[in-house]
Amino acid sequence: MGDKYNMKNPSVKRILQEVKEMQSNPSHDFMSLPLEENIFEWHFAIRGPSDTEFEGGIYHGRIQLPSEYPFKPPSFMLLTPNGRFETQTKICLSISNHHPEHWQPSWSVRTALTALIAFMPTSPNGALGSLDYKKEERRILAVKSRESAPKFGTPDRQKLIDEIHEYMISKAPPVPQKTSEDTSEETPTPVATEVVADEALVGPQNVNAEINENEEQHLEGNHEAPANEDTEPEGPRVLRQVASVVPSASSSVQTVELQQEQVLRVQKPADDRLFTWAAVGLTIAIVVLILKKFMKANGHGAVFIDES
Repeated sequence: MGDKYNMKNPSVKRILQEVKEMQSNPSHDFMSLPLEENIFEWHFAIRGPSDTEFEGGIYHGRIQLPSEYPFKPPSFMLLTPNGRFETQTKICLSISNHHPEHWQPSWSVRTALTALIAFMPTSPNGALGSLDYKKEERRILAVKSRESAPKFGTPDRQKLIDEIHEYMISKAPPVPQKTSEDTSEETPTPVATEVVADEALVGPQNVNAEINENEEQHLEGNHEAPANEDTEPEGPRVLRQVASVVPSASSSVQTVELQQEQVLRVQKPADDRLFTWAAVGLTIAIVVLILKKFMKANGHGAVFIDES
Protein backbone atom coordinates (compact mmCIF):
# COMPACT_ATOMS: atom_id res chain seq x y z
CA MET A 1 0.00 0.00 0.00
CA GLY A 2 2.82 2.39 0.87
CA ASP A 3 4.42 1.99 -2.57
CA LYS A 4 1.56 3.91 -4.19
CA TYR A 5 2.01 7.05 -2.11
CA ASN A 6 4.65 9.63 -1.37
CA MET A 7 6.11 8.52 1.94
CA LYS A 8 7.55 11.99 2.50
CA ASN A 9 4.05 13.41 2.72
CA PRO A 10 3.27 13.87 6.46
CA SER A 11 -0.40 13.00 5.95
CA VAL A 12 0.47 9.75 4.16
CA LYS A 13 3.00 8.82 6.82
CA ARG A 14 0.48 9.46 9.56
CA ILE A 15 -2.31 7.47 7.84
CA LEU A 16 -0.10 4.46 7.14
CA GLN A 17 1.05 4.54 10.73
CA GLU A 18 -2.58 4.40 11.89
CA VAL A 19 -3.34 1.55 9.49
CA LYS A 20 -0.47 -0.47 10.95
CA GLU A 21 -1.59 0.27 14.50
CA MET A 22 -5.21 -0.66 13.71
CA GLN A 23 -4.12 -4.03 12.31
CA SER A 24 -1.64 -4.86 15.06
CA ASN A 25 -3.92 -3.76 17.90
CA PRO A 26 -7.52 -4.52 16.90
CA SER A 27 -10.40 -3.40 19.09
CA HIS A 28 -13.38 -5.43 20.18
CA ASP A 29 -15.63 -2.38 19.73
CA PHE A 30 -14.77 -1.38 16.15
CA MET A 31 -12.91 -2.25 12.97
CA SER A 32 -11.72 0.19 10.32
CA LEU A 33 -9.44 0.12 7.27
CA PRO A 34 -8.84 2.39 4.26
CA LEU A 35 -9.53 1.53 0.67
CA GLU A 36 -6.66 -0.12 -1.17
CA GLU A 37 -6.69 2.54 -3.90
CA ASN A 38 -7.37 5.52 -1.61
CA ILE A 39 -6.00 5.58 1.94
CA PHE A 40 -7.84 8.84 2.64
CA GLU A 41 -11.18 6.97 2.55
CA TRP A 42 -11.75 4.63 5.47
CA HIS A 43 -14.65 2.26 6.07
CA PHE A 44 -15.57 1.11 9.54
CA ALA A 45 -18.04 -0.79 11.66
CA ILE A 46 -18.71 -0.02 15.31
CA ARG A 47 -20.44 -2.17 17.88
CA GLY A 48 -23.46 -0.67 19.67
CA PRO A 49 -22.55 0.33 23.25
CA SER A 50 -23.63 -2.18 25.88
CA ASP A 51 -26.51 -1.47 28.27
CA THR A 52 -28.19 0.72 25.64
CA GLU A 53 -30.82 0.18 22.97
CA PHE A 54 -27.94 -0.11 20.46
CA GLU A 55 -26.39 -3.14 22.16
CA GLY A 56 -25.77 -5.99 19.74
CA GLY A 57 -25.92 -3.75 16.69
CA ILE A 58 -23.16 -3.51 14.07
CA TYR A 59 -23.13 -0.10 12.40
CA HIS A 60 -21.12 0.62 9.26
CA GLY A 61 -19.88 3.97 8.08
CA ARG A 62 -17.32 5.88 6.08
CA ILE A 63 -14.60 8.32 7.16
CA GLN A 64 -13.16 10.79 4.68
CA LEU A 65 -9.77 12.16 5.73
CA PRO A 66 -8.72 15.58 4.38
CA SER A 67 -5.46 16.02 2.55
CA GLU A 68 -4.26 18.13 5.52
CA TYR A 69 -4.91 15.30 8.00
CA PRO A 70 -4.24 15.19 10.94
CA PHE A 71 -4.22 18.98 11.13
CA LYS A 72 -7.81 19.14 9.89
CA PRO A 73 -10.67 16.89 11.04
CA PRO A 74 -12.30 14.10 9.01
CA SER A 75 -15.94 13.81 7.98
CA PHE A 76 -18.23 10.96 9.04
CA MET A 77 -21.12 9.18 7.38
CA LEU A 78 -23.22 6.27 8.70
CA LEU A 79 -24.34 3.61 6.23
CA THR A 80 -26.40 1.35 8.54
CA PRO A 81 -29.86 2.51 9.73
CA ASN A 82 -29.59 3.03 13.48
CA GLY A 83 -32.16 5.56 14.70
CA ARG A 84 -29.53 7.97 16.02
CA PHE A 85 -27.78 9.27 12.88
CA GLU A 86 -29.02 9.69 9.32
CA THR A 87 -27.46 7.40 6.75
CA GLN A 88 -25.32 8.55 3.81
CA THR A 89 -25.27 12.07 5.30
CA LYS A 90 -22.28 13.81 6.83
CA ILE A 91 -23.09 14.04 10.51
CA CYS A 92 -22.27 16.91 12.82
CA LEU A 93 -19.96 16.03 15.68
CA SER A 94 -17.34 18.01 17.53
CA ILE A 95 -14.77 15.54 16.16
CA SER A 96 -15.93 16.08 12.58
CA ASN A 97 -15.25 18.74 9.97
CA HIS A 98 -18.38 20.59 11.12
CA HIS A 99 -16.40 21.78 14.16
CA PRO A 100 -12.77 22.16 13.09
CA GLU A 101 -12.14 24.42 16.08
CA HIS A 102 -12.44 21.42 18.41
CA TRP A 103 -10.23 19.03 16.48
CA GLN A 104 -6.79 18.18 17.82
CA PRO A 105 -4.00 16.71 15.65
CA SER A 106 -3.20 14.19 18.38
CA TRP A 107 -6.53 12.49 17.74
CA SER A 108 -6.76 9.62 15.30
CA VAL A 109 -9.26 7.40 13.51
CA ARG A 110 -9.26 5.17 16.60
CA THR A 111 -10.06 8.18 18.79
CA ALA A 112 -12.83 9.27 16.43
CA LEU A 113 -14.48 5.83 16.45
CA THR A 114 -14.32 5.67 20.23
CA ALA A 115 -16.02 9.06 20.30
CA LEU A 116 -18.68 7.96 17.84
CA ILE A 117 -19.61 5.01 20.03
CA ALA A 118 -19.85 7.34 23.02
CA PHE A 119 -22.16 9.67 21.06
CA MET A 120 -24.62 6.91 20.16
CA PRO A 121 -26.75 6.95 23.35
CA THR A 122 -26.56 10.71 23.92
CA SER A 123 -29.34 13.18 23.18
CA PRO A 124 -29.18 14.49 19.57
CA ASN A 125 -29.96 18.07 20.62
CA GLY A 126 -30.99 18.91 17.07
CA ALA A 127 -27.51 18.38 15.61
CA LEU A 128 -27.18 18.10 11.86
CA GLY A 129 -27.65 14.51 10.68
CA SER A 130 -29.09 13.35 14.02
CA LEU A 131 -32.26 11.32 14.62
CA ASP A 132 -34.28 10.70 17.75
CA TYR A 133 -36.04 7.35 17.31
CA LYS A 134 -37.77 5.58 20.19
CA LYS A 135 -35.69 3.00 22.03
CA GLU A 136 -37.82 0.10 20.83
CA GLU A 137 -37.33 1.18 17.20
CA ARG A 138 -33.58 1.42 17.76
CA ARG A 139 -33.52 -2.11 19.23
CA ILE A 140 -35.24 -3.47 16.14
CA LEU A 141 -32.67 -1.74 13.91
CA ALA A 142 -29.84 -3.09 16.09
CA VAL A 143 -30.99 -6.68 15.48
CA LYS A 144 -31.50 -6.04 11.78
CA SER A 145 -28.03 -4.51 11.41
CA ARG A 146 -26.45 -7.91 11.98
CA GLU A 147 -28.20 -9.59 9.06
CA SER A 148 -25.98 -8.20 6.32
CA ALA A 149 -23.59 -5.38 5.50
CA PRO A 150 -25.05 -2.26 3.84
CA LYS A 151 -24.67 -1.80 0.10
CA PHE A 152 -22.55 1.18 -0.84
CA GLY A 153 -20.44 2.39 -3.74
CA THR A 154 -18.05 0.51 -5.95
CA PRO A 155 -17.20 -3.22 -5.81
CA ASP A 156 -13.94 -2.41 -4.06
CA ARG A 157 -15.78 -0.49 -1.36
CA GLN A 158 -18.37 -3.24 -1.01
CA LYS A 159 -15.69 -5.87 -0.68
CA LEU A 160 -14.05 -4.01 2.20
CA ILE A 161 -17.43 -3.39 3.86
CA ASP A 162 -18.33 -7.08 3.63
CA GLU A 163 -14.96 -8.14 5.06
CA ILE A 164 -15.34 -5.77 8.01
CA HIS A 165 -18.87 -7.03 8.64
CA GLU A 166 -17.78 -10.66 8.66
CA TYR A 167 -15.02 -9.85 11.12
CA MET A 168 -17.40 -8.00 13.47
CA ILE A 169 -19.97 -10.80 13.33
CA SER A 170 -17.31 -13.37 14.17
CA LYS A 171 -16.40 -11.41 17.30
CA ALA A 172 -19.95 -10.37 18.21
CA PRO A 173 -21.69 -11.61 21.38
CA PRO A 174 -25.35 -12.75 21.19
CA VAL A 175 -28.00 -10.07 20.85
CA PRO A 176 -29.45 -9.34 24.32
CA GLN A 177 -33.09 -10.33 24.68
CA LYS A 178 -35.51 -7.80 26.08
CA THR A 179 -37.10 -8.98 29.34
CA SER A 180 -40.66 -8.43 30.51
CA GLU A 181 -39.37 -5.89 33.02
CA ASP A 182 -38.10 -3.63 30.24
CA THR A 183 -40.33 -0.82 29.02
CA SER A 184 -40.15 1.49 26.07
CA GLU A 185 -39.16 4.31 28.37
CA GLU A 186 -36.39 2.93 30.56
CA THR A 187 -33.88 4.93 32.51
CA PRO A 188 -32.99 7.85 30.25
CA THR A 189 -29.50 8.00 28.87
CA PRO A 190 -27.35 10.93 29.97
CA VAL A 191 -28.07 14.09 28.05
CA ALA A 192 -24.86 15.57 26.75
CA THR A 193 -23.93 17.92 23.94
CA GLU A 194 -21.56 16.76 21.28
CA VAL A 195 -18.82 19.13 22.46
CA VAL A 196 -19.01 18.00 26.09
CA ALA A 197 -18.76 14.34 25.11
CA ASP A 198 -15.84 15.16 22.86
CA GLU A 199 -13.82 16.82 25.59
CA ALA A 200 -13.44 13.46 27.30
CA LEU A 201 -11.84 11.98 24.22
CA VAL A 202 -8.48 13.67 24.54
CA GLY A 203 -7.55 10.69 26.68
CA PRO A 204 -10.21 8.05 27.34
CA GLN A 205 -7.79 6.18 29.60
CA ASN A 206 -7.24 9.36 31.60
CA VAL A 207 -10.97 9.60 32.17
CA ASN A 208 -11.04 6.04 33.50
CA ALA A 209 -8.02 6.79 35.69
CA GLU A 210 -9.77 9.86 37.07
CA ILE A 211 -12.88 7.83 37.86
CA ASN A 212 -10.77 5.19 39.59
CA GLU A 213 -8.94 7.90 41.53
CA ASN A 214 -12.23 9.39 42.70
CA GLU A 215 -13.40 5.96 43.79
CA GLU A 216 -10.16 5.44 45.74
CA GLN A 217 -10.54 8.82 47.44
CA HIS A 218 -14.10 7.93 48.32
CA LEU A 219 -12.98 4.63 49.81
CA GLU A 220 -10.14 6.30 51.72
CA GLY A 221 -12.55 8.83 53.17
CA ASN A 222 -14.69 6.01 54.53
CA HIS A 223 -12.02 3.57 55.66
CA GLU A 224 -13.10 3.90 59.30
CA ALA A 225 -16.61 2.70 58.59
CA PRO A 226 -17.51 -0.86 59.68
CA ALA A 227 -17.06 -3.46 56.98
CA ASN A 228 -20.70 -4.55 56.99
CA GLU A 229 -21.87 -1.03 56.23
CA ASP A 230 -20.03 -1.07 52.89
CA THR A 231 -22.21 -3.83 51.50
CA GLU A 232 -25.38 -3.68 53.55
CA PRO A 233 -28.40 -2.03 51.89
CA GLU A 234 -29.46 1.24 53.44
CA GLY A 235 -33.02 0.05 54.15
CA PRO A 236 -32.20 -2.85 56.53
CA ARG A 237 -29.57 -0.72 58.25
CA VAL A 238 -32.10 2.01 59.01
CA LEU A 239 -34.68 -0.52 60.16
CA ARG A 240 -32.20 -2.02 62.58
CA GLN A 241 -31.33 1.42 63.92
CA VAL A 242 -35.00 2.16 64.50
CA ALA A 243 -35.44 -1.21 66.20
CA SER A 244 -32.55 -0.41 68.52
CA VAL A 245 -34.11 2.93 69.46
CA VAL A 246 -37.61 1.59 70.25
CA PRO A 247 -36.55 -0.87 73.00
CA SER A 248 -34.38 1.78 74.64
CA ALA A 249 -37.34 4.17 74.68
CA SER A 250 -39.53 1.47 76.24
CA SER A 251 -36.93 0.72 78.90
CA SER A 252 -36.70 4.44 79.68
CA VAL A 253 -40.44 4.56 80.37
CA GLN A 254 -40.19 1.51 82.63
CA THR A 255 -37.31 3.14 84.50
CA VAL A 256 -39.35 6.29 85.12
CA GLU A 257 -42.32 4.24 86.41
CA LEU A 258 -40.01 2.31 88.76
CA GLN A 259 -38.53 5.56 90.09
CA GLN A 260 -41.99 6.97 90.72
CA GLU A 261 -42.97 3.81 92.64
CA GLN A 262 -39.82 4.10 94.76
CA VAL A 263 -40.61 7.73 95.57
CA LEU A 264 -44.12 6.76 96.68
CA ARG A 265 -42.66 4.05 98.88
CA VAL A 266 -40.31 6.57 100.52
CA GLN A 267 -43.01 9.19 100.96
CA LYS A 268 -45.55 6.73 102.48
CA PRO A 269 -43.47 5.81 105.61
CA ALA A 270 -42.71 9.47 106.12
CA ASP A 271 -46.42 10.30 106.05
CA ASP A 272 -47.13 7.42 108.47
CA ARG A 273 -44.51 8.71 110.98
CA LEU A 274 -45.93 12.23 110.81
CA PHE A 275 -49.41 10.92 111.56
CA THR A 276 -48.04 8.88 114.53
CA TRP A 277 -46.28 11.86 116.07
CA ALA A 278 -49.39 13.97 115.69
CA ALA A 279 -51.45 11.33 117.50
CA VAL A 280 -48.91 11.07 120.32
CA GLY A 281 -48.86 14.84 120.73
CA LEU A 282 -52.65 14.96 120.87
CA THR A 283 -52.71 12.16 123.48
CA ILE A 284 -50.20 13.97 125.68
CA ALA A 285 -52.24 17.17 125.52
CA ILE A 286 -55.40 15.29 126.59
CA VAL A 287 -53.58 13.61 129.49
CA VAL A 288 -52.25 17.00 130.73
CA LEU A 289 -55.73 18.51 130.57
CA ILE A 290 -57.21 15.60 132.56
CA LEU A 291 -54.50 15.92 135.22
CA LYS A 292 -55.18 19.62 135.63
CA LYS A 293 -58.88 18.99 136.15
CA PHE A 294 -58.13 16.20 138.58
CA MET A 295 -55.80 18.35 140.66
CA LYS A 296 -58.28 21.19 140.71
CA ALA A 297 -60.99 18.84 141.89
CA ASN A 298 -58.84 17.67 144.84
CA GLY A 299 -58.21 21.13 146.18
CA HIS A 300 -54.79 21.83 144.92
CA GLY A 301 -56.09 24.79 143.10
CA ALA A 302 -57.59 26.39 146.35
CA VAL A 303 -54.35 26.14 148.24
CA PHE A 304 -52.64 27.81 145.45
CA ILE A 305 -55.22 30.64 145.56
CA ASP A 306 -54.91 31.13 149.32
CA GLU A 307 -51.20 31.43 149.20
CA SER A 308 -51.48 34.10 146.56
